[in-house]
Amino acid sequence: QVQLVESGGGLVQAGGSLRLSCVVSGRSRTYYAVAWFRQAPGKEREFVAAMGQSSSSTISTDSLKDRFTISRDNAKSTVYLQMNSLKPEDTSVYYCAARGGPPVKVGPYDYWGQGTQVTVSS
Repeated sequence: QVQLVESGGGLVQAGGSLRLSCVVSGRSRTYYAVAWFRQAPGKEREFVAAMGQSSSSTISTDSLKDRFTISRDNAKSTVYLQMNSLKPEDTSVYYCAARGGPPVKVGPYDYWGQGTQVTVSS
């Protein structure tokens, strides 16, 4: 069993930055690929980025990769999402998810966190 806990969300003005954290705990926690998704009210869940055990296996959404960067600190069992130049349309609940295989844009992801709210004001 694997548990994921997100943090770092909040309210930020447009143009600002936030760094989200996802702490992964449980068995073989460094084995898993971890992804970030987001979901705005009334919209479908959207893939943001994912990373395997190393930075060489990273995938991102093309429209976000210039502003959002995923990274991982295996010593801390934590995956980060650095978000820069935030826009009001980035307002969403951001979730991290893990799977026991390579990072993919479309699941399945077996484990999910509870989500953290990011609100960007104009």
